[in-house]
Amino acid sequence: MKHILTAAALLTASPAMAQDQMTVLLDWFINPDHGPLIVAEELGYFADQGLEVEIIPPADPSAPPRLVAAGQADLAISYQPNLHLQVQEGLPLVRVGTLVATPLSCLLVLADGPIETPADLRGRTVGFSVAGVEEAVLSAVLGTHGVSLEEIELVNVNFSLSPSLMSGQVDAVIGAFRNFELNQMDIEGVPGRCFYLEEEGVPSYDELIYVANPDRMDTDMIARFLTATELATQYIVNNPEASWEIFSGTSAELQDELNARAWVDTLPRFALRPAALDAGRYARFEDFLVESGMIASANPVDAIAIDVTAQ
Repeated sequence: MKHILTAAALLTASPAMAQDQMTVLLDWFINPDHGPLIVAEELGYFADQGLEVEIIPPADPSAPPRLVAAGQADLAISYQPNLHLQVQEGLPLVRVGTLVATPLSCLLVLADGPIETPADLRGRTVGFSVAGVEEAVLSAVLGTHGVSLEEIELVNVNFSLSPSLMSGQVDAVIGAFRNFELNQMDIEGVPGRCFYLEEEGVPSYDELIYVANPDRMDTDMIARFLTATELATQYIVNNPEASWEIFSGTSAELQDELNARAWVDTLPRFALRPAALDAGRYARFEDFLVESGMIASANPVDAIAIDVTAQ
């Protein structure tokens, strides 16, 4: 018994194991889309996995994937459609996990406006924020209704999506998030209506994903990160109100009606198995981009996305 007590005393006295440090770049300012990361941090799930995670909102929302490709961060939150184009450009990036497993983006119009179907956009204006994938997506949606991209006017509204729609600057916007812009417009008394991309000819995809540099990444560390966010997602689903209190309690800026509504709308869209990979989903979207002329040829899925837990 004496030897056991001595060993226990030594274990108690020894310093805690050093934690692995990770840097994760967000896609935007902290909002309910990032719930699993914030809850994992607040409930100690990262620490339980031996991780000290630094979560950084970007100064430039387009920069995080390129910073990860350059080795300046371990992970970035990005978008599956963008990843396909970035890999085609030659950026060393690969999807290693999923945060939001359904599309959030939509084609947004005024609820009481003249646009009853996308066919009504012929001869009208559509606002966008980032050229590229959104053009292919919009072309597919319009094509389902017999309208070509050449029959509308595209207007760059510089991330001012819902304000440009509410002010009448444009007749619709592409790229608005159904969990945010719809709520924002309703709160401001100008209700909007979404045409959901996955119902309008666009293959379903993962809206928010984690990307890493395949030549620099630590797969074990990323696997532990995904385990922590999976536990956090389970907690959120099982305890929606308590998790909202934890999340919103981290910043006064989150404690408003918009974020409260967005939390409820985002919760069922979090990836319950963030490490799991649906290879067919990535192959279908790659083929979609080839058919739309956005990329010249399809890459194999393992050049775009992997399951780090299977490595």
